[in-house]
Amino acid sequence: MVDAFVGTWNLKESEKFDDYMKELGVGFATRKVGNLTKPTTIISVDGDTVTVKTQSAIKNTELSFKLGEEFDETTADDRKVKSIVKIEDGKMVHVQKWDGKETSLVREVDGDKLTLTLTIGEVVSKRHYEKAV
Repeated sequence: MVDAFVGTWNLKESEKFDDYMKELGVGFATRKVGNLTKPTTIISVDGDTVTVKTQSAIKNTELSFKLGEEFDETTADDRKVKSIVKIEDGKMVHVQKWDGKETSLVREVDGDKLTLTLTIGEVVSKRHYEKAV
């Protein structure tokens, strides 16, 4: 099921990403840079380990995890969180918890398009990616 997400995805468009970062507590300067960045996300699978690499001109991050198992993650904005990733209804659902807060990052693939929906509290941001050829 995770195979649908495997590939290289280039960010094309973002909606309300600044609002989402603000709700996370990301500072002004970092948000400005974050809004200018057009990251590439590379998702791969090796056995039962999923790897998600995000590459941009500013910062690269890499996560490796097993579906359904909690793991420690340091986010791109340096939050230390407990994360768990599951496949639910064909979507890759990534939940991060820290300091009594929670955010979800839900990836959904439709053909050569991937939508990443970021939710924290009432704030919902959508980031639209296209598969690289």
